[in-house]
Amino acid sequence: MAWTDATARAALRRLFDAALAAADPLTCLAPHLPPPPARGRVVVVGCGKAAAKMAAAVEAAWPDVPLSGLVVTTYGADLPVPPTQRRIAVRFGSHPVPDASGAAAARAMLDAVRGLTPEDLVLFLVSGGGSALSTLPAPGLTLDEMIAVNRELLRSGAAIGEMNCIRKHLSAFSGGRLAAAAHPARVLTLAISDVPGDDPAVIASGPTVADPTTFAEARALVAHYRMTLPEGVQRHLTEGQDESPKPGDPRLAGAALRMIATPLMALQAMAAAARDMGLTPLTLGDALEGEAKELGKVLAGIARSAALHGHPLRAPCVILSGGETTVTLPASEPSPRASGATGRGGRSTECLLGLSLALEGTPGIWALCADSDGIDGKSDAAGAVCGPDTLARARAAGLDPRAMLAAHDSYGVFDALGDLLVTGPTLTNVNDVRAVLVG
Repeated sequence: MAWTDATARAALRRLFDAALAAADPLTCLAPHLPPPPARGRVVVVGCGKAAAKMAAAVEAAWPDVPLSGLVVTTYGADLPVPPTQRRIAVRFGSHPVPDASGAAAARAMLDAVRGLTPEDLVLFLVSGGGSALSTLPAPGLTLDEMIAVNRELLRSGAAIGEMNCIRKHLSAFSGGRLAAAAHPARVLTLAISDVPGDDPAVIASGPTVADPTTFAEARALVAHYRMTLPEGVQRHLTEGQDESPKPGDPRLAGAALRMIATPLMALQAMAAAARDMGLTPLTLGDALEGEAKELGKVLAGIARSAALHGHPLRAPCVILSGGETTVTLPASEPSPRASGATGRGGRSTECLLGLSLALEGTPGIWALCADSDGIDGKSDAAGAVCGPDTLARARAAGLDPRAMLAAHDSYGVFDALGDLLVTGPTLTNVNDVRAVLVG
């Protein structure tokens, strides 16, 4: 078929929808549930952007099983279910910067799993975003200090695993501490991965998983990224007391984990949908990291080679990738426009604008970059779509895309063009997905 702007954009949206469907807790969670305990209690706790939908999936799969517990998710990321019809309470917190509501939920989860017996079962439902949503400061630290830490982590450019290493050594909840509190009960973690490599110790900072990292590693990361942390936090890291539970800790002997959705599963669903549309898919990987705008340049180079030389594959084709890039901000972020407006956007729109600038209008190439949770950075969009005419339309509208990328205002470009992908919270999270269509 001859790809037009309309058909290419529709195809990209179909690919994104396929990724979301593959990670929908209402369809992918139930097969991983164990038989309910014959005599013990079932306590359900959880954190993350998919927590409310995961809890609903447990309730639907076990309609006659007595359930108790609570989960915490982001404000607005809930299903339209009256509280009176719930057995698992849903609470809310802030992301990416934590707040008191999330901290209170984390403390309530710890309280809910204490005092159980070996006959009891704890179901821990975890997905991306859980680190911020369950931020509970370690003894001696304050929530204000943890908020300052999270702001510095987000600014630093550190990878997600590195950020979570630091978080785990400042926490009373993560790094295996929830599972330790639940001992001697059985603990089964059902996880939706949003991290490169699907490392369970990194997803939401691993509240039920042994932590192989140390205080020394956390201190080294703070020094490497030249982070400025509150004095009390620095002192806590230097003293290195109360190390997180390590592999082999007997309190975690009854803990197990099952991955119910991952970035690779989402990419496989996208590849299948691409083949259904007559596109040859090439999946670069599910764990691409690095600076967002630089990855955009790399993807543009691969797409241009496919369009001009038929290498590494011939058109019509689509180049797929997943993973979590970073956006490194200066200590004091500059204003992106002469008007003084604050730059908005996130990893996905920054990657897409970097790709557009590298392509400079190369014909026959369209792309979508979006966060599967429906929220790119702190914006109201999941991401955006671009095509061969993106830069020309932006410049005709009086915008300077290159300057706006330098000022981290990628959102402003795609917003002005009407090219944002706005889904609202999707109630799942398998990280960023990217598709570059060469027609």
